[in-house]
Amino acid sequence: MRLLLIEDNRRLASLTAEGLRKAGFAVDCVHTADEAAAAVTVAGYDAVLLDLGLPDADGLTVLAAMRDRADTTPVLILTARDGVEERVKGLNLGADDYLLKPFALEELVARIRALLRRPGAALGIALHQGNIVFDTVNRQATVGGQPLDLSRRELDALELLLRRAGRVVSKTALENGLYGFGEEVGSNAVEVLIHRLRKRLQAAGATAGVQTLRGIGYILIDSAPDSAADGES
Repeated sequence: MRLLLIEDNRRLASLTAEGLRKAGFAVDCVHTADEAAAAVTVAGYDAVLLDLGLPDADGLTVLAAMRDRADTTPVLILTARDGVEERVKGLNLGADDYLLKPFALEELVARIRALLRRPGAALGIALHQGNIVFDTVNRQATVGGQPLDLSRRELDALELLLRRAGRVVSKTALENGLYGFGEEVGSNAVEVLIHRLRKRLQAAGATAGVQTLRGIGYILIDSAPDSAADGES
């Protein structure tokens, strides 16, 4: 799941982004309203974390511009402003939640996941497909009740595919969901990642798997053909 963090305090932004990445999110950081406006128009995000005290404009102008474009991406405002009037103004402009600074990273992660469970967002605390179960809170995957040993990136890919189970996910969508700005992504990074994930699911006896649709993308379905059947070696 890909997040945009809009925060002018670069140290706070760096520490917050690091914590969110450890929690399984891909995170892009920008530090001004202008940078934020550019980012939300060129990349698709699952949620936006918005500081209000930006150096070039009030963060609420970013929010208002998003909603004027009918951009319904969930927005969580991070602010030191604790006045009721400020909170009401933000909510009326279309903010989905508020979190006052200073905040605990654990609460921020919990609030983001709560936003992603709302109707119209990426739903589910526990995601299921076949005998695969993914606990999004504890970020643990099991197959038939047995823990599945996956790398962080493999877990991220499995979560993304589970949230779109039964639907085709393009290579570009996977790249956007798994990697942030500035991360070096090899031309075959997604293919290699999906190949590893598919093999781990097969070895664990999963009754669902990842099928490659050449030139289109990937789909997680029950009783997916093995890698030989879908053209991967």
